[in-house]
Amino acid sequence: MSRVQNITVSAEDADQRVDRWLRRKFPHVQQGRIEKMCRKGELRVDGARVKANSRLEEGQSVRVPPLPEPGDMKTQAASSVSAADAKMIQSCVIYRDDHIIALNKPPGLPVQGGSKQSRHVDGLAEALRFGMDEKPRLVHRLDKDTSGVLIMARTRAVATALTASFRHRDTRKIYWAAVAGVPSPRVGTIKFGLVKAPGHGSKGEGEKMLCLHPREVDSTPGAKHATSDYAVLEGAGVRCAWVALVPVTGRTHQLRAHMAEIGHPIVGDGKYGGSGQENLGDGWGAQLGGEFSRKLHLHARSLTLEHPVTKATLHLTAPMPEHMQRTWETFQWQTSDVPDDPFEEMS
Repeated sequence: MSRVQNITVSAEDADQRVDRWLRRKFPHVQQGRIEKMCRKGELRVDGARVKANSRLEEGQSVRVPPLPEPGDMKTQAASSVSAADAKMIQSCVIYRDDHIIALNKPPGLPVQGGSKQSRHVDGLAEALRFGMDEKPRLVHRLDKDTSGVLIMARTRAVATALTASFRHRDTRKIYWAAVAGVPSPRVGTIKFGLVKAPGHGSKGEGEKMLCLHPREVDSTPGAKHATSDYAVLEGAGVRCAWVALVPVTGRTHQLRAHMAEIGHPIVGDGKYGGSGQENLGDGWGAQLGGEFSRKLHLHARSLTLEHPVTKATLHLTAPMPEHMQRTWETFQWQTSDVPDDPFEEMS
């Protein structure tokens, strides 16, 4: 184990997340350990407790507690990527250049690790170096059970530029989902605010978001305004619909909570739609029953952004995961029948 260290944040490290700063300086330390150090107050900035996503400022002093040595066998085992996992994550690459890597993240794979997650995109990114000195960096997230386009930066400068693009909403993200019932009107905007539910539990209820009327947001501690656009692309009677979704804001579980709040939860969403409820066509109940998959039917279909280096418009599209493809085939929904951005044609 190393000794306690106090490191001053340099100008080049300013405006960087604490966890990413630490991983850059101590690449053998896993994300789960960093989050634990933050929760226990072992990692401090200017003497104060911090969260893993807190941003550093030039001149601040970071107290780093004793860390395992890079040669520790357990650490090496935790940071290694098996041949099977390397092949899997490399097969997810849908775009790559000297600056950016884009993945089609499979459902069920977390983006980052935690106390109960040892296999995740951030850890597997060691297999995505492709000749670079450092592994690619995350610049945004998808929920564990959500599939689709996930961008990673191959250099720190590109990571800074991409993070700013997502923060300032200079990107265009379109999701596809199957939802219970058919929303009416067929095109709309949802503006419920979101606040984290109280309490914690073995099933992660502390991560569940509650919807609020927009007028209640400013007077509710921790609440944030949230806006989502939706458009119905196809229906299956009154039982189910294929919708396109755009998260105008980027809040935790935003699309899932918003669709459930208007009575049309995303198929397979046990957290917001009730895991035991079967949808019989009344617009509620997140399971279709029968041969339909019980997995979440939410997919980050496309991402459009300005390339941070070439400045060209980059449009990335990811094929749906197998369980969603089967549902689409059953309802005879054809992906070739809808535009890349249905909201442009409807505006």
